Amino acid sequence: MTLQWKKCAVLLGMVAVLAGCATHRVVEGDVRSFSRLPAAVTAQQPMTYRLERLPSQQTPSFDPILALAEQALARAGLQRNDDSGQWVVQLGAQAGFTPRRDPFDDHPPWAFGGWGWYGGRGGWGMSGLWQVGAPAPLHRRVVSIVMRDARTQEVVYETSAVHEDVWVSDPGVYGVLFDAALTGFPQPPQGPRQVRIPLPTQP
Repeated sequence: MTLQWKKCAVLLGMVAVLAGCATHRVVEGDVRSFSRLPAAVTAQQPMTYRLERLPSQQTPSFDPILALAEQALARAGLQRNDDSGQWVVQLGAQAGFTPRRDPFDDHPPWAFGGWGWYGGRGGWGMSGLWQVGAPAPLHRRVVSIVMRDARTQEVVYETSAVHEDVWVSDPGVYGVLFDAALTGFPQPPQGPRQVRIPLPTQP
């Protein structure tokens, strides 16, 4: 098979994948959870928390991430109460990308990537640059939740979810990852696992 035909085969495969994902997209997250929550405490309903925003999160650009996290926490049975919440919740969200090389191209792309995230009217995305015609970069998104006992400050719950794909950034991915990170709460399987959750369709 010639080099040209190999490239055509790869492109046709990508088109088939994109066509299938256009109607139904599932986000697969690598999740790691660790819980020290006592069963007697988690049986109390409702469970409440107060949010602790880090210095880097004290900007309006973090508000969309915060809203998605609050919705996921509510679906997990946690209600926000900044006055008397029994848990203190810290959130984390990161995004970045890694350039990929064409397996049939011997010339290295001049692309580069990095970590960070930004928000705006156009939605959430990632900054960087890559060569026109080069393979789409591999996007990576990470969310995390750490819960502490408000009285003792002991960490009682820690969870994170990581997702990698070649799609452009979609704000809904962060909400899905927070849902994935909270699967099984308050007594999830310990250690790493994979969680698949459908991405909500855009209205």
